[in-house]
Amino acid sequence: MKKNAIIRFLTKPYVYAIIFSIVLIACTTYSLLDIFVIPHYISAATDTSDNSDTSSTTSSGASTETSNTGNVTTTSTSYEDDNIKVTITTIEKYDTTIYVADVEVSSPEYLQTALANNAYGTNVTATTSDTAESVNAILAINGDYYGANKTGYVIKNGTVYRSSVRDDYENGDLVIYEDGSFGIIYENEISAQELVDSGVVQLFAFGPSLVEDSEIQVSTATEVDQSMTSNPRTAIGIIDECHYILVVSDGRTSESEGLSLYELATIMQDYGCTTAYNLDGGGSSTMYFLGEVVNKPTTNGKTIKERAVSDIVYIGY
Repeated sequence: MKKNAIIRFLTKPYVYAIIFSIVLIACTTYSLLDIFVIPHYISAATDTSDNSDTSSTTSSGASTETSNTGNVTTTSTSYEDDNIKVTITTIEKYDTTIYVADVEVSSPEYLQTALANNAYGTNVTATTSDTAESVNAILAINGDYYGANKTGYVIKNGTVYRSSVRDDYENGDLVIYEDGSFGIIYENEISAQELVDSGVVQLFAFGPSLVEDSEIQVSTATEVDQSMTSNPRTAIGIIDECHYILVVSDGRTSESEGLSLYELATIMQDYGCTTAYNLDGGGSSTMYFLGEVVNKPTTNGKTIKERAVSDIVYIGY
């Protein structure tokens, strides 16, 4: 009886349509999860080591440490040792709270990048602070969030992870050479391997370029949807040899409106940047310093929370 009932059920015309629909929905759901959610680890990016130090606090409120880098002095807004000097200033401009990290290093090797979970791959993300802590970063900002795109060069710490030309190549990429100098390149004009062969150790494919040869490269009249809208922003610039500026602004809240790209460019120029570049912004914009998130990252303006991203730029050993 049961067998006959099953046969009669399977012979009904709508049954196979239902089964097909279920299979189709299941396959579609898995495909979407595979593209946007399920992490795919491809290769390790960097090695980390434990640089734990012993610290004490002076009567002035500054912390002094002794480590393999020599004497270290820290406050809530500064860090200095024999190789690295960081000073963070908070300013209010354009109805926006802006955090400016002035960085001087003895060698460009202390300006590094790190991938979330120490791996390259699609949907591999972590918060800026988590990645920064994993590499013992002194200072860190979010990077270009390479994982949000399927194309575009990915070069981190001298390794080429992706070499396909991005669709919006006209925005240009920021490259950092092994001597610490900055340059702006266009992916349709040079291959990723040629860049590495020429000494490029870091590349950021976001943009656009904000300052080149000390001149602002964006205006209030171009790229209306991107340049003129006030948002949280992240940027990196170079002032002189081994002297950098890392900037993050809050935005999308009643306390802090956010910056347009032109406003961001004027700030980078005011600080003396000869080259400056716009990194991933919005909910990704995060600055981390000595174990704390400095700014107030937000995606919707209501909840203060870090967005998980693919990569960071950091200062450290």
